[in-house]
Amino acid sequence: MASGSDPALLQEAAVSKAWPFEQARKIVERLKRRSGEQKEVLFETGYGPSGLPHIGTFGEVARTTMVRHAFEVLTGGEVATRLLCFSDDMDGLRKVPDNIPNRQMMAEHLGKPLTRVPDPFGTDESFGAHNNAQLRSFLDRFGFEYEFASSTEYYTSGRFDAALLTMLERYEEVMAIMLPSLRAERAATYSPFLPLHPKTGIVMQVPISERKLEAGTIVWSDPDSDETFETPVTGGHCKLQWKPDWAMRWHALGVDYEMSGKDLIDSVQLGGKICRALGSPPPEGFNYELFLDEKGQKISKSKGNGLTIDEWLRYASPESLQLFMYHKPREAKRLYFDVIPRNVDEYFSHVAGYEKQDLKQQLSNPAWHIHAGNPPRIDMPVSFALLLNLVSASNAQDREVLWGFISRYAPGSSPETHPTLDAMVGYAINYFQDFVKPTKSFRAPSDLEREALEDLDQRLQHLAADSDGKTIQNEVYAVGNSHPFENLRDWFGALYEVLLGQSQGPRFGSFVALYGIDETRALIRKALQSGT
Repeated sequence: MASGSDPALLQEAAVSKAWPFEQARKIVERLKRRSGEQKEVLFETGYGPSGLPHIGTFGEVARTTMVRHAFEVLTGGEVATRLLCFSDDMDGLRKVPDNIPNRQMMAEHLGKPLTRVPDPFGTDESFGAHNNAQLRSFLDRFGFEYEFASSTEYYTSGRFDAALLTMLERYEEVMAIMLPSLRAERAATYSPFLPLHPKTGIVMQVPISERKLEAGTIVWSDPDSDETFETPVTGGHCKLQWKPDWAMRWHALGVDYEMSGKDLIDSVQLGGKICRALGSPPPEGFNYELFLDEKGQKISKSKGNGLTIDEWLRYASPESLQLFMYHKPREAKRLYFDVIPRNVDEYFSHVAGYEKQDLKQQLSNPAWHIHAGNPPRIDMPVSFALLLNLVSASNAQDREVLWGFISRYAPGSSPETHPTLDAMVGYAINYFQDFVKPTKSFRAPSDLEREALEDLDQRLQHLAADSDGKTIQNEVYAVGNSHPFENLRDWFGALYEVLLGQSQGPRFGSFVALYGIDETRALIRKALQSGT
């Protein structure tokens, strides 16, 4: 790969239409508007640990990392960058998630900061700490370079004190921004400050009766007991409502870039106004579309719908997940099990094509962004789709048996020489076992299909055992064209439904070359016998 100061690379990056470069150029322009020396650029991602981390959370970090690298290329590495993964773990527990144990115990702690709610899994000091650990563990597995930040730690350590006092001083300006966005009922009692109850520890959503600027405190009353309290806004005794909190964080930390979901467009606009009221420009960023589950509904941490991080990694490589995140971030996409095989094969296709591309094409290749400008060389003689069909046809769920087919198809290949392919074999076995096998449904061939299958069997008999996929595919086409199918799609559909018990598959000639001509003829004879 060209170095970050390579003139050709900088020239192409400056005009590349790849979306990470488009975003990075916004940050470059931001720096030009600043006076004085820019020592670093701060990228931020936010995480609400009210439920277990899901793939959407990872997606934000992955995409931000791509923008960060694009920025470093554009600036030749001359401006330092940091990525801060910020967890709003001081937020109060609003409801008990559906997908956790000990829900009754959790219900006793509703309203308390997530870092003061016991861990229902019994592994960490709090529910917030448990979910934070889950997030960090996953991000570490991907090798992301980031700093983890805890809202609880930042509030209690005093890192936000100056910004909180500014918020108290400019309280009326913040209220003027927030109140028009609220329903009348909520506006009547709204305050950006949420004091922690000194007796119950609950994050209180109560109106503020008095602000004491010199003391840096707010006065409020417990609605249940009418007891009045005076609480410092500093030192972790208060937190902010999440929209003012977001803006305060931008101001306090000097955040330069943060992306967010399309559902937060209005919140970003409000946060920008509040950030300016506090005296800082809001960060650059863009709004990505949301992920949808199999029913087309937004995925949710608390509902646990859609795919989890570990589920994707049971069936496919981390790089395939990163490819899913790279593609069309402004379009809503289904995030469900059936999208996995396509992303696996597309990833290898992008890697395989990289070295044949010119620099302009390389900078638009997702593999360049997934691998920070240095895609690996991977020899992948068998596609994931073919592996799935090999497992399906052979009913073999033993790696050694499958490698017997593969090594015959690609002489010289083995788990030792092709470790990435070996990993794909494991993924294919898992995917077949969990998703393909339960839905397999064979049907008997029609009279037309029976004649065509008998014809194919005869043609395969006369082919050499080591015939390649193209040669076999030509014979398959010849059979389809020799029989009165309305279109060839019906013929290929019959092959998969009758022989493999599924509605579709990869190029059939390639499958036969991998599985074996004799083995495929045995499948045909079995299908013909079962249909009599």
